[in-house]
Amino acid sequence: MTPGTKVLRLGVFGGAFDPPHIAHVALARAAVEQLALDELRVFPTGQAWHKAHQLSPAQDRLAMARIAFGGLAHTLIDERELHRPGPTYTIDTLRELKTEFPGAALFLVMGEDQADSLTRWREWQAIVTTAVVCVAARPLPHPEGGLDANGLPAEAEVRLLQLPPMPESATEVRQRVAAGQGIAQLVPPGVASYIDRHHLYRPT
Repeated sequence: MTPGTKVLRLGVFGGAFDPPHIAHVALARAAVEQLALDELRVFPTGQAWHKAHQLSPAQDRLAMARIAFGGLAHTLIDERELHRPGPTYTIDTLRELKTEFPGAALFLVMGEDQADSLTRWREWQAIVTTAVVCVAARPLPHPEGGLDANGLPAEAEVRLLQLPPMPESATEVRQRVAAGQGIAQLVPPGVASYIDRHHLYRPT
């Protein structure tokens, strides 16, 4: 890279998005704006190694991700993890991006639940040396041994994203649909319509 060349600031936001909810969208928007990203890539996960429940079909999660994030500036959906055989690991995606975009600065965007489990991810030490870890700021952090004040590994370069408390979760959305309850306040309108049209999350 020659002196004066602008470094590409590339955000990486992965998840099952089963379904994507308003907190996901708010986190994506905050990442683009607060990190001054040139591009945020949203990665619906393929075969999630850490999920106890069976994920919805890939085509449905991809379609909902496109609906949820499609209107955000500097944001695109990257399908590669859906087509990758075997379990999906974040480190594999980061390494691919490093190869495709030499010299780019990578920013790994995650919610609090993902941050809590980061040290259980495959090659987490390599993850935190490959990308800046970006997570929603916590109002009451609880440091523990080996973790910084935000519950993240001390080795990680961390950026905190300022967001209001947003308790929405994909689990809650699925449970409410299964119980015949409304989800309009939890997901983008287009996602709610998609779930209804395709009869997702209903009892079998």
